[in-house]
Amino acid sequence: MHVLAASWPLFHRVGGVILSRWAHFLAGITWIGLLYYFNFVQTPSFATFDAPARNESTSKLVPNALWWFRWGAMLTLLSGISILAFQDQFNSDYFKTPSGVSISTGILLALVMFSNVWFVIWPNQKVVIANATNVLGGGQADPAAAASARKGLLASRTNTLLSIPMLFFMAATSHFAPFHTSATSGKRGAFLGIMVLITAILELNGLGVFGTEPGGTRAILDKHKNTIITGFVYAAVLIVLFEVFFS
Repeated sequence: MHVLAASWPLFHRVGGVILSRWAHFLAGITWIGLLYYFNFVQTPSFATFDAPARNESTSKLVPNALWWFRWGAMLTLLSGISILAFQDQFNSDYFKTPSGVSISTGILLALVMFSNVWFVIWPNQKVVIANATNVLGGGQADPAAAASARKGLLASRTNTLLSIPMLFFMAATSHFAPFHTSATSGKRGAFLGIMVLITAILELNGLGVFGTEPGGTRAILDKHKNTIITGFVYAAVLIVLFEVFFS
């Protein structure tokens, strides 16, 4: 009994980390998988539907997909917080190390994406779904629905863009960052400052601050292929900066 009592704190911590990571993986796959479904499959397909078919799909299919999408994002966030709570190394100077900077980068990008899901995409999609349901019932179309659809699309494409570097730095924390040894406060501040600045510009663009009409700075979001390319370019920029600052 004494041995069990003595080993319980370690078992509790290790078990908590394992279960939290498992939940994080499952929820993250659900969230990002549906994000890619919306951007790479549903949106291009819906563009080829006639209005009645698109309204019916929007009314009956999209709400179910968005339920899993937004709650997948919520569970991803909560399980990520749980990992931080259980893992002992995060209680020291971990966030001053290259690995700490890597996970911080992933976390910051994921928080922007989570905010887009709950405070931009979901509110705007509710308008689109309500409009489709109303039209199917014989009602008049909501003139605000098109603008809401566009706002939701821009935010969703922004999340797709950010997911590419986010997923890299989440994985890099264990498989890439540990090979880097230098992480002075000045280098950490410079890297994170540049990352936050670029991310803020991309997010403002996705929120329509620079306009919502096609073209201009929205060109990187107008087509999913452009979004994918931009996401990999941004990931490459951050990887190069990581090498420069922390090697």
